[in-house]
Amino acid sequence: MQTSAGIRSYVGRVLIALALGAGFLLAWHLSGLLLVVFGAVVIAVMLDAAASPLARYLRLSHGLALALAVTLLAAVLTLLVWLFGAQLAGELGTLRDALPEAWARFQEWLATSPAGPVVLQMAEQARASAAGLAAKAGTLAMSASGNITYLLLMVAGGIYLAAQPRLYRDGLLKLFPTDRRQLVGDALDASGSALRYWLLGQLVTMAVVGLLTGMGLWLLGVPGALGLGIITLLLDFVPFIGPVAAGIPAVLLGFTVSPEVGLGSLVLFTAVQQLESHVLQPLIQQRVVSLPPAVLLVSLFASGLLFGLLGVILAAPLTVVVFVLVKRLYVREALHTFTQVPGEHRPPDPQE
Repeated sequence: MQTSAGIRSYVGRVLIALALGAGFLLAWHLSGLLLVVFGAVVIAVMLDAAASPLARYLRLSHGLALALAVTLLAAVLTLLVWLFGAQLAGELGTLRDALPEAWARFQEWLATSPAGPVVLQMAEQARASAAGLAAKAGTLAMSASGNITYLLLMVAGGIYLAAQPRLYRDGLLKLFPTDRRQLVGDALDASGSALRYWLLGQLVTMAVVGLLTGMGLWLLGVPGALGLGIITLLLDFVPFIGPVAAGIPAVLLGFTVSPEVGLGSLVLFTAVQQLESHVLQPLIQQRVVSLPPAVLLVSLFASGLLFGLLGVILAAPLTVVVFVLVKRLYVREALHTFTQVPGEHRPPDPQE
């Protein structure tokens, strides 16, 4: 009997391992779809955060508040495009035309500096790599069009999810065993709350960073300060890489005015990023799970390698959700099991 029970236990473990492997393989093949679904969840959380105050203060139903929130957001975006679209398009065109001259001025300044030859050699290597990427412009264009399609699917999916969040949450919980649904439900609620506060804090941080950068560049006399401020605002959603990508054209355009303005632009971006890292984010996102920078950096590069540009954009919110789920579903359960005395049935902790 023991031999038969041991064989059944072994076969059960093998089947579980095979099922997990098949699940990971299926998730790998459906990674694009899963990323679109997660993007829809992010948009749904943002829409719900905008609709909740309307429902509370105007005493509206959830559906009417959501419809009003979507209408107001669409109206605000349309108004911004109408007011600043032409000016922004003109400044972006100026930036595009001025960048070659900016790069030439930067090279001239480097040639007269002590570290110039080393930096120029590194720049030539970077330009050679960029030339290889330019050869794949067709592929990048197809990827960009695909990302636009994904974005439209995310927006549509986010509206549907925000309209009936309880329906989809309960449907997901039915995929789990009955005795685990309470635990999984609490973990989903905790991750949703963390994602909501992270998004609100990140939007406020992006607005402050974009405003300070645009005003600082305008005071320095850098061409296209408005466009650079908006670019900084948008790219700040992507940690580490976004601020660097926004700072490079600003610094180069500063050198079209003078080396002092170029260096001033570099100092400005450094100061704003230090303000964001050490003041804004700790202050605004104090209610959100604190992500270790190393974890966020590894997640950013891993998401970029696995999912491309869309993975880089969604890496930070995805890390927030995964971090909370791991803490709730694995770490806390492992600690509970480790501290449980054999034969003792400890009542659940209300804080868990």
